[in-house]
Amino acid sequence: MAIPKVCGIETEYGIVARGLDVTPTVASSLLVNAFSDDGLSLRVWDFVGETPHVDARGEWDARSEYPHVESLMANAVLTNGARYYVDHAHPEVSTPECASPSGALLYDRAGELIIEESMRRAATRLPEGAELVAYKNNSDGKGNSYGCHENYLVARDLPFGLLSRRITAHFVTRQVFCGAGKVGVEQPRDGEPGVPFQLSQRADFFEEEVGLETTIRRPIVNTRDEPHADPLRFRRLHVIAGDANMSQTATWLKLGTTAMVLSMIEDGGFPESLVISDPVSAVRQISHDRTLRRTVRTADGRDLTALDIQHELCDAVDRWLDAAPDDTVGGEGRAIHAEWSRILGGLSDDPVSVAPWVDWVAKHRLVEGYAARHSLAAHDPRLRAIDLQYHDMRPGRCLARRAGLATLVDDRDAMLAVERPPEDTRAYFRGECVRRFPDRIVSANWDGIVFETPDGLVRVPMMDPLKGTRELTGDLLSSVSDVDQLLDALGGGSTERVDSDPGW
Repeated sequence: MAIPKVCGIETEYGIVARGLDVTPTVASSLLVNAFSDDGLSLRVWDFVGETPHVDARGEWDARSEYPHVESLMANAVLTNGARYYVDHAHPEVSTPECASPSGALLYDRAGELIIEESMRRAATRLPEGAELVAYKNNSDGKGNSYGCHENYLVARDLPFGLLSRRITAHFVTRQVFCGAGKVGVEQPRDGEPGVPFQLSQRADFFEEEVGLETTIRRPIVNTRDEPHADPLRFRRLHVIAGDANMSQTATWLKLGTTAMVLSMIEDGGFPESLVISDPVSAVRQISHDRTLRRTVRTADGRDLTALDIQHELCDAVDRWLDAAPDDTVGGEGRAIHAEWSRILGGLSDDPVSVAPWVDWVAKHRLVEGYAARHSLAAHDPRLRAIDLQYHDMRPGRCLARRAGLATLVDDRDAMLAVERPPEDTRAYFRGECVRRFPDRIVSANWDGIVFETPDGLVRVPMMDPLKGTRELTGDLLSSVSDVDQLLDALGGGSTERVDSDPGW
């Protein structure tokens, strides 16, 4: 039976240091630390329990075992329950765990505001004329890619091989509505013609169907088995096959449709006929075809377009929603399905009509218009500059803000979310503890907090993402004035002693 799809987004931002001779790692650290000095965070991330080397297929890769050194330079837990740090020389915002796609969208927007504020604060510390500029994109135009990863809570008893075989069809084809668009091709392959514009920022970089890596030999389905929860009950599906979206509608649909397809797989309702025969080739073919007419071969021998597959998935989810006893996406299932169906219909009839909701359509319209006004050839480098500026996080320079994209999040709510955690997951307890007891927290991560006490270090485990909510812990937190009272109220059965500081 499908379980609630707690979800979240990790966004690695591109960064450029203008007028400053520093490495990307140092630039990213300057950006993160500029925000982390304001009392809304603690530099206390706890790496104990992180197991990026464990493979869901039962394998083990020592190369992925330890955190990168840059993670130790700037690594903060925020009062909203999020993590803000440097990962692979990029500033990364990881949203807190959210119980609905709209909740994750809200905190993704809060992450954008955190980046904007970080740039403003960093500017006051830099030499005159220098600035740090962040971009919410996925490639640097020189063959290097960085990720926007999604995470979904999945039942442990669902066989991983079955999960990966079935979810791949959605990952390969959903780019028709959640691709961020890109000018040109960065990873050309022998015999493959280049294209002036494609649907996805990331499609060129996938080389395997299933695998553990996230930065080399990138797989469509990532096998990292790091649940950050009770490993006997849960998996965390770590999704790397997606773009960073400027469109809020695209982000909401990306999260919502994926969560529902996963739930449908858990309930055994996925149509096996939609499994794609060669997904690695298909993800590139679909991205390189702006007409949306390219077909790929499915397991039952049909040649279908990405839109055909998405329409069939949408219909299957409709049937699943009718039969499902519970809504696993925070009560948003029908609303997500209606918008999904509407966008697919628009893409089928007239792709330009969905420009306010689909990034690649909005971006292509900007690029095409600029090229026409200035009589530019399809591969003119100025068009790549337009592509980059679409993702510019400086509000006055961001072309996405001028593209007429629809908004779903009120920025007043997003500003509150910069400081306050979601109330319906364990992120509430984490964020409130960081806000209330910063001087007594030694370290924290997704599934626990370590407090300093007169008798030593005490860890409060949080192994269920749907516990630690305001409903379950709000009165408790309001009734105590310090950590000692909190730990006494929780009792020994809810805490555990640790021998030493578990942070790195």
